[in-house]
Amino acid sequence: MIDRKTGWHYKVIELKRVTRVTRGGKRFKVRAIVIAGNKKGKVGIGIEKGIDVSQAVAKAFNSAFKKAIEVPIVEDTIPYEVRGSCGASEVIIKPAKKGRGLVAGSSARVILELAGVKDVSAKILGVTKNPLTNALATIEALKKLNRYKNANQ
Repeated sequence: MIDRKTGWHYKVIELKRVTRVTRGGKRFKVRAIVIAGNKKGKVGIGIEKGIDVSQAVAKAFNSAFKKAIEVPIVEDTIPYEVRGSCGASEVIIKPAKKGRGLVAGSSARVILELAGVKDVSAKILGVTKNPLTNALATIEALKKLNRYKNANQ
């Protein structure tokens, strides 16, 4: 989907109902995990809770927009191989030849697609299938590429 104000693309990767137990009873909220990117080298992840789905998604998009990182893209791919980990999840991202396409799965595919990377190969090496930890591991790997960008300026 596209946000009308910013022109950024975003995708909801998980919606979950969460409960807080208080003395007066249970309080239900919705947790949304949203990945947002401009397909020109900026991507972010937002995790927020709201009373209903639309509020949670809107808050998560704003959070992703604010936390966006810049990804250096060289000839539609990344400059070099990187690894990132978060909890039990580990992700390896490798540059690919022109025309190879985006070879990745689950959350890593969405993040790389919204960042604007066209030719790359990614593999989730961790033992978890949790989309949140896989997404956070992918973001950690892409943050390591920012050191490359800062060194070349």
